[in-house]
Amino acid sequence: MAAERSWKTAGPVALGAILGVHRRGGADPAYRRAPDGSVWRAVHTPDGAGTVAVRVGGDEVVVRAWGPGAAWLLDSAPAMVGALDRPEELTAVDPVVRRLVSARPGLRIGASGRVWEALVANVLEQKVVGSEAHRAWRYLLRRYGEPAPGPVPPDMRVPPPRETWRDITEADWHRSGAEPVRMRTIRAAARVDVERQADALTTLRGIGPWTAAHTRIRALGDPDAVPVGDYHTPSIVGTTLIGERIDDARMLELLEPYRGQRYRVIRLCEVAGTAPERRGARMPVRDYRDF
Repeated sequence: MAAERSWKTAGPVALGAILGVHRRGGADPAYRRAPDGSVWRAVHTPDGAGTVAVRVGGDEVVVRAWGPGAAWLLDSAPAMVGALDRPEELTAVDPVVRRLVSARPGLRIGASGRVWEALVANVLEQKVVGSEAHRAWRYLLRRYGEPAPGPVPPDMRVPPPRETWRDITEADWHRSGAEPVRMRTIRAAARVDVERQADALTTLRGIGPWTAAHTRIRALGDPDAVPVGDYHTPSIVGTTLIGERIDDARMLELLEPYRGQRYRVIRLCEVAGTAPERRGARMPVRDYRDF
């Protein structure tokens, strides 16, 4: 039986854009978008496995949860869907950003409250194309994640707890397609209680600014985290704001007037901006399972 809570909203809620940052590919075993528009996530909470379903109807957000982690998920649901976010703290200083804000009034930055879950998925995405990282995520969740509680598809899985990631065999890392560098980074991080060290992630071996920023975005809802070193972000920001591709240094210059809200501008560019024209060579999809 599901536990449930709901609350009234003061305006629109762009649920797909808010929760979509947690989706790791189209076949993510921990994420589903239902035909009615609700978003379902399987989460390993401090109390154990849980499934949460979020639906927006009119001016109301309805949340249901199942499993040992149900109470924790209901308590954290407002933060997860951005109800505690403060988008009004962004002051648009140029017409492009004002247009983006007007185009996506329901866009908020949510906070999952689960640093480890965000961190391990982001490590898998370090310096590789998304399809390669998502393939590894799918394999490892299907192999080590427990079935998600509640009325969910049978292939939906809860991401394993930190201790389980530490004990994944080298053979299964190889089968997932993740190379030894990412395996070693995750194993080393699994020895630390990262939930208490979200402000010091870059002190961990193999965790750089890009990974730390994406983790803070998803777990803490940090509106100022900038993922420097991203393959696509500077081009998206540059094309949207000034109509040209740029590098990280120029992106930081353009975002400087929005310090404190820089990721919010980035996210607005991603969901309502101008996509850069695709050209040039793309990063190859590698498969370490053949090595």
